[in-house]
Amino acid sequence: MLHAVEARTAEPASPRRRFEERIVGGPNAHAYWYTVRNDINGPVLGPILIAFFYTVIYSLKHLPSLALKRMILRRLGMKLGSNVTIASGVTLDYFFPELIEIGDDTIVGMDAMVLTHEFLHDRWRKGKVTIGSRALIGARSTVLAGVSIGSGARVSAMSLVHRNVPDGAFVGGVPAGAIRS
Repeated sequence: MLHAVEARTAEPASPRRRFEERIVGGPNAHAYWYTVRNDINGPVLGPILIAFFYTVIYSLKHLPSLALKRMILRRLGMKLGSNVTIASGVTLDYFFPELIEIGDDTIVGMDAMVLTHEFLHDRWRKGKVTIGSRALIGARSTVLAGVSIGSGARVSAMSLVHRNVPDGAFVGGVPAGAIRS
């Protein structure tokens, strides 16, 4: 049974992340995964695109050619600057890849995860992730939906980025906090 969907936009002040939230009623919003792109692509094409994006993004996880990886990811709608490194094992969001924007000369480290959506019990959220130029996302770090990471910022390995990170900051931990500004 499909529950009524209510859309709202969270507009918290910086450094909080920005996302759109859809209430589906629960008890597990992930059960409605196939509906999250309906307003963008319709009820038939939406789930097909999610499956397509998943297949392509998963197959790129260990592709050694960074140039080929960037080219394919751009075709999926990601905005990637020049010389972006998406290291081996990186998981990029396959529900809304078009909401990922990464600036020039940025490195996303091995096995990191960049999410533009999240499912909760009674709702799901989506938000654009922006990573500035010359930023560094450490290995096995997770960047949540709606986060903006500034130019020249560094995220230490194995961190959970749940808030915006200003330009030039050095953050780390779970949840990520300032190590140095």
